[in-house]
Amino acid sequence: METTLGLEIIEVVEQAAIASARWMGKGEKNTADQVAVEAMRERMNKIYMRGRIVIGEGERDDAPMLYIGEEVGICTQEDAHSFCNPDELVEIDIAVDPCEGTNLVAYGQNGSMAVLAISEKGGLFAAPDFYMKKLAAPPAARNHVDIRKTPTENLHIIADCLDRTVEELVVVVMDRPRHKDLINEIRQAGARVRLISDGDVSAAISCAFSGTNVHALMGIGAAPEGVISAAAMRCLGGHFQGQLIYDPEVVKTGLIGESKESNLERLESMGITDPDKIYNAEELANGETVLFAACGITPGTLMDGVRYFHGGARTQSLVISSQSKTARFVDTIHLWERPKQLQLH
Repeated sequence: METTLGLEIIEVVEQAAIASARWMGKGEKNTADQVAVEAMRERMNKIYMRGRIVIGEGERDDAPMLYIGEEVGICTQEDAHSFCNPDELVEIDIAVDPCEGTNLVAYGQNGSMAVLAISEKGGLFAAPDFYMKKLAAPPAARNHVDIRKTPTENLHIIADCLDRTVEELVVVVMDRPRHKDLINEIRQAGARVRLISDGDVSAAISCAFSGTNVHALMGIGAAPEGVISAAAMRCLGGHFQGQLIYDPEVVKTGLIGESKESNLERLESMGITDPDKIYNAEELANGETVLFAACGITPGTLMDGVRYFHGGARTQSLVISSQSKTARFVDTIHLWERPKQLQLH
């Protein structure tokens, strides 16, 4: 899978990032998202594969977005039998977020990126459009921290695993009213808090890399993005746990579903019989092979954003593979016209 799709999925996220970055700072978050979706779909439909979106924009038959259940790839076309050999094909499940952090793009803020994760059919957890309680931590703390422990307990465990003091730790938390008590506890424990408005996929992945000055992600965010984060963290050996949140009273805003009871019914209809189950990275991304790719739209902790020049653009991407056990940072110059000069920095 990596040999066949590795380079092409980089180009998928690059094209989405380039399209979205044109709307950076223009206050049009929906447009920034839509052009990223269109660019991502167009590039995926040029890949020799049969792909199915398992995490996207929801189940909508005529959705302009990449919707759950949508088929992508050359081999999903009506005349595919004439040029696609079924014996050569691996059916692919795909999780996408073409513009992770639409508000960040709209207001010219750091941390937005185009992301996707792929695995063979059935290899990614089909998360509903609910919220998820998340805990991400560095590889050294893997299987030592636990989402069932208090934030204070986990901070002391992370500090011990990293041979640091708690005061030297930085925890990323989304700036939401539901996190008031969490933020207070982290601060009282002695750690520092970095509040973000959007984009917790980048925050989760940053925990796996030393030098990012991010040592944990805690709190509640979107469940689909949790699966994408888990795919990357599984490949990187980092710690990730997630627990679905189905009670609107817990998240206080934005939860799809009018009531706790209706959300429980929806989970049951999806085959989720234990709504309170705590999932680890290997359960959320359980495929034999998992690939993750991201490209910066605006500057972030791991990657720079799209930079335009006369005649082209420059992007920075990250592709992570469970197969080759690699994390590759890719610096690409895209040439549309003959440029006057190319700058290395």
